[in-house]
Amino acid sequence: MNSGFYRRAVGIAAVAALAGCATTSPRHVVQSREPLQRIVLPQASPNQDPMTLALAGEFALANADLDGAVASYVKAAQASDDPAIAAQATRVAIAGKRWDAAQITYQRWQTIQPNDPGLCQAHAMLAIHNGDLKSAQDDLQKLLSQPDGNGWRMVAQALVDADDKKQAGDLLEKLATPEHLGAKPEIWIAVGQLASRLGDKTLADTLAQRAVKKFGTAETYIWAAQAKVQAGDKEGARVIFAEALKRDSKNAHLRMAYAALLGQLGDNAQAAKLLAQGPQDELTFAARAAYAARADDKTLIEPLYRELRAKPQPRSGMTLNLLGELAEMLERKTEALDWYKQVPEDDEHWFEAQVRSVLLLDGEGKTAEAQTRIHQLQARAGDDAKALGDVYLIEADLLHKHGKGEEAVLVYDRGLHAMPDDTRLLYARALLNDDLNHVDAAVRDLRRLLELKPNDADALNALGYTLADRTENQKEALSLIEKALVLKPDEPAILDSLGWVQYRLGHMDEAVTHLRTAYAKQPDAEIAAHLGEVLWVSGQKDEAKKVWEQGRKKDAQNKVLLDTIHRLES
Repeated sequence: MNSGFYRRAVGIAAVAALAGCATTSPRHVVQSREPLQRIVLPQASPNQDPMTLALAGEFALANADLDGAVASYVKAAQASDDPAIAAQATRVAIAGKRWDAAQITYQRWQTIQPNDPGLCQAHAMLAIHNGDLKSAQDDLQKLLSQPDGNGWRMVAQALVDADDKKQAGDLLEKLATPEHLGAKPEIWIAVGQLASRLGDKTLADTLAQRAVKKFGTAETYIWAAQAKVQAGDKEGARVIFAEALKRDSKNAHLRMAYAALLGQLGDNAQAAKLLAQGPQDELTFAARAAYAARADDKTLIEPLYRELRAKPQPRSGMTLNLLGELAEMLERKTEALDWYKQVPEDDEHWFEAQVRSVLLLDGEGKTAEAQTRIHQLQARAGDDAKALGDVYLIEADLLHKHGKGEEAVLVYDRGLHAMPDDTRLLYARALLNDDLNHVDAAVRDLRRLLELKPNDADALNALGYTLADRTENQKEALSLIEKALVLKPDEPAILDSLGWVQYRLGHMDEAVTHLRTAYAKQPDAEIAAHLGEVLWVSGQKDEAKKVWEQGRKKDAQNKVLLDTIHRLES
C-alpha cells in the first residue's frame, strides 16, 4: 500500500474526529450562516470504510489469517477508488492462492488504473495458474520493457511463486533471450540464479557460459563455476576458475571464491596455497589460516605465521588474535599467550583472545589461574548472553575434563539460573548428565530443549539416542531419530542412532545396514563401538574386532569404545 493512501486515510480520520467533536452536544451548537454548512453528510459505516477494511486485512495477515485478510481486502478494494488498495488486495489473494478473489480484485484494479505495470504481473500469475502459458508469456514480456531491470524483478517474483516449477522454467527459457537480458552482467547472473532456483540447471549453466563469453567479469566467472557445481560438475568449476585467474590473477574476490570451492572439495591445502598468491589483507590472512588449519599442514602454517609477524606495526586486534592462534597451532604456547595479551580490551577480538588464553593456561597445568580468569570473564560479559554462555560452557567443560563432573553440572545450573532456557546450556547439561548416569535429568533437559526448538535435529537425535541407549522407550526413540533424519538426511550421527535403536529393537539386519552407512561416512570411535557390537552379537566377531581396532587407531581413549570391548570380550 503506498504512502499516499495512508496520508489520505489519516486525513479522513482527522476530519472524522473533528466532526465527532462538533456534534458532541448538538443542543449548544450555533447554526452556521455559511453557504451549504447546514447540510448533513452521511458517514461511512466501519464495515464499508476502505481504510478500516484494509487495516483489518493487515491485522489478519499479521495473525496468519489468510482467509480473513483476503475477505477484508476484497471488501476494501470494492469500497475504494484507490488503486493501491486494489493492488494490495490482489497480491494478498494471489499469495493466499484464493484465485476467485484475486480475479475480482484484479478486475477492480484494472478498472481504477488500467496502465499500472503491476497488472501485467498479476495477470501473468493468474494465467500461469489457469494453464494459459501464452497469455502469461505475453504479460511477462511486457514487464521486461521496464527500465533498470525492474521488470526482471517482477518476472522473477511471478515465476518463483508458481506452483508448477517446470512450467515456470519453460516460460523463463522463452523470456531469457539476449535482447531481454540486456547489457548488464548482474541481470544475466540474477536470471541464471532464478533458473537454478526453478530447478532448470541446464538453463542456468547455459546462461552462465554465455555471460562469461559476453562480459568476462570476475562475477560472471564465479557464477559460471557455481552453476557447474550445482550441476554436479566440480571439475568443470575448477577449469572455469583457472581460466578466470589467468585473466585476472590479482582479483581477491575471485581467489576467495575459488578457495571456497577448493575447500568444499576437501582440498584445503590447495585453497591456502591459492590465497597466498597475490595481494594480502587481514581477511586473506584469516582465510589462509583457516584452510591451513583444516588441512592440518604445519608447512603452510609456519610461513604464514612468519609472514604475518613480519607485517609492520601497528597491528589490529584481529591480527594479534590470529597470530596467537597460529602460534598455538605451532605449539608455541608462550608466544601465543603473549599475542593474546596484546589484544586491546576495547577490541572486538579481546574476549576471544581471553578465552583462548584460559584454555592455554589450563592446558599448561595453571588451572587455578585459568579459573580466576574465567570468573573475571563472567563478570565482564555482563548482559551479553552469547559471551556469558560461552564462559559457562568453558568453565564446565574444563571441570569435566579434570574429572569434576558434578561440579560442572553446578556450573550449568548457575548459568541456567542467570539465563533460563538458554538452549546451549540445556543441551550441554543434558549430555553431561547422561555421561554421569543422571538419565532422568538428561531426558528432562532434552525434552525442555525440544519445547523451545521443536525442529532441532541435534536435540531430537540426542533425546532419541538417550532413550534408545538408556531406557526401554524404544518406540519413542525411533520416532524422534527418524524425525531428526528427515531434517538432516545422511547425517552420520543420526544414522548411528538409527542403527543403534534398531539394534535395541532386535532388528539386526537394519541395524548393521545403518551402522555401516554411518561408519563409512564418519569412521569415528563411537560409531565403531556400535557397529562392532552389532557385528559381534550377530556372530561376525572377526569383523567386529577389525572395526574396533580401527576405532582405537582413531581414538584410543574413547570411553564408549573401551567399555564396549571390555564388556563383550571379557
